[in-house]
Amino acid sequence: MRPPGDTSRKWVKVDELGRAYATGRRKTAVARVWIWPTKEDKLAEVRINRKSLSSFFGGHWVHRHTVLAPFFETATAGRFSVMATVKGGGISGQAEAVRHGIATAMQGLDASLRPVLKSAGFMTRDARVRERKKPGQKGARKKFAWVKR
Repeated sequence: MRPPGDTSRKWVKVDELGRAYATGRRKTAVARVWIWPTKEDKLAEVRINRKSLSSFFGGHWVHRHTVLAPFFETATAGRFSVMATVKGGGISGQAEAVRHGIATAMQGLDASLRPVLKSAGFMTRDARVRERKKPGQKGARKKFAWVKR
């Protein structure tokens, strides 16, 4: 399946149970995501750290929408179930890390979804992180006030 020497994220692991596995990252948050097609008689569910999506993010509707955005973009809402574990970072970084993992895992189950997810920007790892504080300064860029005497 994967050509030798190719390390791109196009090639997603699918286990014997039909679950695709991928990792998603944003800032310092790392999400491990498993996604699988739901059966006709079952409802699709999204579980993050063994909690439902609504209980994990509470009233943060923007973060809930962020996690579900790959399904809305590809018109596959309700077709896949998701199980994710996420740690590190804050609530928005965790939501975007889960979104990145879901989008990457979706292409492993259906390769025709890749162009749609890529054009929406869900396949790209957002590499922006907080800049470190420098020694002898007040912050990353801010300096202490200069005093002549």
